[in-house]
Amino acid sequence: MKICDLTQFYSPLSGGVKRYIHEKIAYIGKHSPDDEHVLIVPGPKTHITSNARSRIYSIHSPLLSRTSRYRALLNLRAVEEILERESPDIIESSDPYQIGWKAIAVGRSLKIPVVGFYHSHFPEAYLRGSTKFLGRRGTDRAMTLSRAYVRKLYNRFHATLVPSEKLAGVLSEWGVRNVRVVRLGVNTDVFKPMSDDGKATRASLGVGRNQKLLLYVGRLAREKNTQTLFRTFEVLQRRRPDEFHMLVIGDGPQRKELRQLQSRSCGKDVSWIQYCTDSADLARYYCAANLLVHPGVQETFGLVALESQACGTPVMGIRGSYMDRIIFHAQESWARQNTAVALADAIEALSIQKLQKLGSAAARRAGADYTWPRVFEQIFCIYHEVCSGYTGDGNG
Repeated sequence: MKICDLTQFYSPLSGGVKRYIHEKIAYIGKHSPDDEHVLIVPGPKTHITSNARSRIYSIHSPLLSRTSRYRALLNLRAVEEILERESPDIIESSDPYQIGWKAIAVGRSLKIPVVGFYHSHFPEAYLRGSTKFLGRRGTDRAMTLSRAYVRKLYNRFHATLVPSEKLAGVLSEWGVRNVRVVRLGVNTDVFKPMSDDGKATRASLGVGRNQKLLLYVGRLAREKNTQTLFRTFEVLQRRRPDEFHMLVIGDGPQRKELRQLQSRSCGKDVSWIQYCTDSADLARYYCAANLLVHPGVQETFGLVALESQACGTPVMGIRGSYMDRIIFHAQESWARQNTAVALADAIEALSIQKLQKLGSAAARRAGADYTWPRVFEQIFCIYHEVCSGYTGDGNG
């Protein structure tokens, strides 16, 4: 089988979608000798990179953000030409915008089944916080239109892959008929507990011997709720001076707010690493932390939560996200409200528990059930089902 992934959620600075796709390429290389892989993404120039059974097509595309390095794939004719030339057996679109529609159109033209992966719950992420701009009535109207858009787009796919049972229920309520729940994965050869407990890494960050290290990994953006995270740390500093140190790995539009937080703390208790593209380095930071703080309430993919737990570091978040099924320790202590005070209360409450014991149990669960080969076995079964049931009539 030849599988083609098509997305514009692809940055040289990493990200959940990129890691998912490259783990799929690695899985094919190691475990699936009868399969091939094609990847089409935006890039700074047009070129192709070929390996034994995989090809990556980069199409020249303009930058959307200089910080995240995401690009808008606008040359849809080039996408169509590659798909015509490669003629894959199945196409997977990771994009809810113009690329998703193009994948569906080309699939129908070439009689190739197309599946969608619902990586981002974009209606909630981008519209729920817009009340102060649009008003309640305007926001409700925008949400109604967004639900109709999601229903119209994703019902055209032959399957919609969703990494959360709760989110799958939401999409089904919205009228999406083809939802398939799939697991996420983690590379347990890289993300695993380390014997030194991260002492050298903590020392390099200036973390005090008795301080608890809080870690955030991801974009600094409104939809990731990072401003609440920064306010939470200020609450903790006022309540318990010098007890916590925070490491932020990532960049984005709220970089200014992070810089201000560093300035107010004199840079002493807030460390910032803009980019960490090496998985082994990222694993070191997970292992060095006492707690991963995940403030997002609309997260669908949650790879960082899986990776952190695989490294033996428990996760703290805000209740109501779509990550419940990949949190392997009790969530009773998670914040009950999306406020800085509630999240600070929750961090304080969890930090007095035996975090190492919680993390060890989570690492065992991640290593047993959430390795990438197990995940892709399930996803490839869905590919085969879709292909075997495809009649070429273009119906999802």
